[in-house]
Amino acid sequence: MIKLWLTMKENLLFILCCAGIVAALALLAHLVERFLPAIRHTSKAKRLCVIGICSAIATVLHMLDFPLLFLAPEFYKLDFSELPVMLCGFYLGPSAAVACEAVKILLKLLLKGTSTAFVGDFANFVVGCSLVLPAIIVYHTKKTRASALWGLISGTVVVTLFGSVFNAVYLLPKFSQLYGLPLETIIAMGSQVNGSIKNLSTFVLLAVAPLNLIKGAMISILTLLLYKKVARPLFGK
Repeated sequence: MIKLWLTMKENLLFILCCAGIVAALALLAHLVERFLPAIRHTSKAKRLCVIGICSAIATVLHMLDFPLLFLAPEFYKLDFSELPVMLCGFYLGPSAAVACEAVKILLKLLLKGTSTAFVGDFANFVVGCSLVLPAIIVYHTKKTRASALWGLISGTVVVTLFGSVFNAVYLLPKFSQLYGLPLETIIAMGSQVNGSIKNLSTFVLLAVAPLNLIKGAMISILTLLLYKKVARPLFGK
């Protein structure tokens, strides 16, 4: 009974922490948006329609995730779901991107559930926001190809650094706790992929950071290639 109570308490605290961070990111995006000069103002109906379409596409892409077994253990997976989120944010601004990211996670949980005690889903949301928000904010300071490029570079750098630190400090220990998998076992799984992985620091440096860097770079390249081409059919721009 005591063990059950402790487990329920841990899960409740994790849910409250997740809700608090989601609310904080949404508030931050809204506040920053007020000071950006190039935010597009649309009707609420069109805004909801764009967020809904991008969220649906992002959900499908998120469910098509796949592991890079040569780089990280199989529970770390790569997906392209941040691409429609980035496109949505480039069109409507950072607050729309946060909403799109959140709806994507909710739809994925409804359709597929979770296999990581919700830690992976929370990680996808927060780390995804760390990629798209810097890029979108920089782009909306001045809507040029140069600002888009610098924004995407900034987002890739932030997601690589923040994603690594966030994994080491919070996500991996929390996954170990809630999923019931010892941290030493997780590190050993990384060692099977890369013999240079010996501890948590090398796990993050040699597995997590490269994965986030690859994802950030690929999403950035696809955004530069596709945004102008999909803006008219997808947004009616």
